[in-house]
Amino acid sequence: MRLEDLDLRELLEFDPKGGPIRFAGQRAIVLDAVALGLLRKELIGTLGIAAARSFLSRFGYVHGWRTAESLKTEIPWDDPADWRRAGGRLHTLQGMVVVVPTPDAAGERPFAEAVWRDSYEAEQHLLHLGRADEPVCWTLTGFAAGYLSFANGREIVAHEEACVGKGDACCRLVARPRLEWGRESTPWDESPLDASLAGVAEAVRSTDAVAAARRRELAPAAAGGDPSGVVARSESMTRVLDLARRVARVDSTVLVTGESGVGKERVAEIVHRESARATGPFVAVNCGAVAETLLESELFGHARGSFTGATDDRIGLFEAAHHGSLFLDEVGEMSLGMQAKLLRALQEKAIRRVGDTRPRPVDARVVAATNRDLARDVEAGRFRKDLYYRLAVVEIRIPPLRERPEDVLPIARSLLTGLAKRLGRRAATLSPRAADLLQRYPWPGNVRELENALERAIALTDGPRVEATDLPEDVRGGGTLRPAAVPGRTLADLEKEAILGALAANGGNQARTAAQLGIGTATLYRKLRAWKRTRRREAP
Repeated sequence: MRLEDLDLRELLEFDPKGGPIRFAGQRAIVLDAVALGLLRKELIGTLGIAAARSFLSRFGYVHGWRTAESLKTEIPWDDPADWRRAGGRLHTLQGMVVVVPTPDAAGERPFAEAVWRDSYEAEQHLLHLGRADEPVCWTLTGFAAGYLSFANGREIVAHEEACVGKGDACCRLVARPRLEWGRESTPWDESPLDASLAGVAEAVRSTDAVAAARRRELAPAAAGGDPSGVVARSESMTRVLDLARRVARVDSTVLVTGESGVGKERVAEIVHRESARATGPFVAVNCGAVAETLLESELFGHARGSFTGATDDRIGLFEAAHHGSLFLDEVGEMSLGMQAKLLRALQEKAIRRVGDTRPRPVDARVVAATNRDLARDVEAGRFRKDLYYRLAVVEIRIPPLRERPEDVLPIARSLLTGLAKRLGRRAATLSPRAADLLQRYPWPGNVRELENALERAIALTDGPRVEATDLPEDVRGGGTLRPAAVPGRTLADLEKEAILGALAANGGNQARTAAQLGIGTATLYRKLRAWKRTRRREAP
């Protein structure tokens, strides 16, 4: 058999009805090129580009060595020199790359040299990762080195000197014996990959330690309660946690709604921890706390020189949350222009850094939260309807604390345990009078206000338990019968009574009341004015 006589139809054996496929006498499989490209993308994302290059080059080297070994005995060669040069011909027949040997030139020339056209590796790298800074045909280069090393009985090192994947017109391979290169390492050396794998192993051990510590931390709160550590005795909150766990099984976007301080971020964390993304990062940002001019850079990153002070490339939170979850708190505070950019990122699953033209694919699940009525904002033109539907694939509404009074004391006791430990104080229980006041107070600031009140109480108490006198004045003075416990009240009635009670507790100070309730002063003023007009109309 001569090299030029190799024919794919004779080398390939298969049954049209199915079964094992053999190529040159050895079992082979058919793989989709895009699947291999996605594997490359995952390896780079998980191990880093240096380790992924090492991994794929070593795979190619072993493949080339094995192929040379089998072809030596499977095919009767007329000239052993043809067998030594058959690796490139085999790659062409297998559809991986078209190998064009470089004609012999006068003077000193490499041990082997060839031009590669239609490289599947360069094609897939450009498709999934964009243009690279270095050659990317790692598997093909490793194959050439492995094949030539076995066929020649000495170590041959191959390097890709030009590559379509980094913008060159074609790919070009040069192979020489290792000593002629004068280089200490090769793409398939163990150090980059082994170092990366060691780092991954260390990260796994660290994650296990953090998880164990987290389980110990949540054990007191979860005893007899919810495994997440979130206290939920009420039926309404139990339904919230159940919905969060069910939606965590899929990768849909989630919108968490509820008043300020109800624990929207805690529920978002449950969605993340109970999902397949639990090992990835959970990245949170308060959209209302970032200036409009900076929010785009914060979310999408920026390129060097894109604006004054941008001295380096910087990744955004979408890229930081790759393979994990991105929590967008107060998403209703975004401007319409920023909403359009967020919608584009969600639809295309890709972002563009500020000042950059290249789209970058991202794989981050978005969980958004708001204390606004987004459906009403859509009607008023303050929020995009298409973005609302994109975010609210599943909506989880967290009820305020006043609607679930049975949760107040269990939450308070759980918070006391953690606060006492953090502050180094003894008090971790409530006196009967203090517990009664906590239950009677309407908690317009919800769990956040409850935690602040308990932290103040622990800081001030001198005894082994929190007394009524240790609680804030508004809790002691505003502890009227809880409106939610009285049948027949509407939600509007409950809201009015909570606001008026907080206003009375603050001595009529509207700014302090609005801050405590987590609403704007304009909103508070508008409600008070509306109730005043209603009283005038109802007056005889």
